[in-house]
Amino acid sequence: MSLDFQSIRQQIQQLGETAVLRERELGERRRTALDLLDSNAQDLDGLKRKVKDVVRNHDPSIRCALPVKESLTTSTALPNIPGELTVLAADGSQISPDRHAQVNFAVVNVGSIQMRRGTPEAPVTEIASQLLYDEQLYSTTGTISEATLALKRDLHERLVLGKLAEAAQPPVVAFTDGPMELWGGKGGDTEERANYQESLTNYLEALTKLEMLNVITCGYVDKPAANLVVRTLEVAMTPQADLAEIKKMHPLRGVTDREIFKEVLGIEERSAVFAIQSQSAKSYQGSLRLHFFYLNVGQAGSPYISRVEVPAWVVENPGYLDCLHAVLVEQCRVMGGRPYPYLLHRAHETAVVKLSEKEQVTSMITQELRQRGLTVGELSSKQSAKQYEGRKRYGS
Repeated sequence: MSLDFQSIRQQIQQLGETAVLRERELGERRRTALDLLDSNAQDLDGLKRKVKDVVRNHDPSIRCALPVKESLTTSTALPNIPGELTVLAADGSQISPDRHAQVNFAVVNVGSIQMRRGTPEAPVTEIASQLLYDEQLYSTTGTISEATLALKRDLHERLVLGKLAEAAQPPVVAFTDGPMELWGGKGGDTEERANYQESLTNYLEALTKLEMLNVITCGYVDKPAANLVVRTLEVAMTPQADLAEIKKMHPLRGVTDREIFKEVLGIEERSAVFAIQSQSAKSYQGSLRLHFFYLNVGQAGSPYISRVEVPAWVVENPGYLDCLHAVLVEQCRVMGGRPYPYLLHRAHETAVVKLSEKEQVTSMITQELRQRGLTVGELSSKQSAKQYEGRKRYGS
């Protein structure tokens, strides 16, 4: 037995005793948030001034939403979709370094898919795999971190989309899974921070290339847990005299944007577009500035809210925004009761690395080294024990 189920059961009972009260409190906060959304719906300039005051004078690290030009309660119906267009999707996976293995390596794997909508052409998938070995695995403080590897994966997804878009017939819609904002590597050692800056520079160049190609691009966030809009509403409800303490104040804690927009958006509708206020916002300037909107991709009686992150060049072109809205809804319809863009699902299936494939790469590396007369490492004792299926208790 791997868990003390008696202890767990007692803790679950305690959880149940407080769950009803907790849900009642959250319900009250949701209603407050919805009231605030409605009462501030038209005061876009006032909200922006207040958020900028917080950033300038009280909490420069605040992460929240900034209204652009649409009412906070905007709900835009599903637009018509263009006839023929190219849809691209890319998703990545990775094999992380493993010091317990015979040989230490990493792999960044990006799967992509291309479909010409409105034609009988079948979707085409591709795989781009990059092996990291020897010096590529290390920083000044040791083996590269998971965050650095994730940076490489995110960058390669955008590079792959740019390469495909160059040869694709326009108009082109392209998306990846997750936020467009590049994460990771910001708080590590000096070399890791330098790697992050280098990756960010290359990433911004990749986005600029997509803009030059007039690609309608986005990052699709499934079941988002963010409170970007809710955090803005917390700023709105805080008296001016108390803003100095805003970093500690979370009167709507536990409420998510997804819960709020379930009440605002009808099926297949999108929300207003918001700009992202964060410390990293200064890295995305001009036409690259990051924005987002919420999208209800559910079915009648079963709303399902996703967040869609887009650069400014998509926001500033209403035709691009409508096209993206329509394509994402159509893609999600394909998946039925579990809405998610079909091509992203296919890209993920293409990219995912199975355990057997990791073992095959390990075997290929060890074979190459042995053929060259080099010594191959050994499994750690811990890993050997895990793989020894027939092991028994001592003395049995």
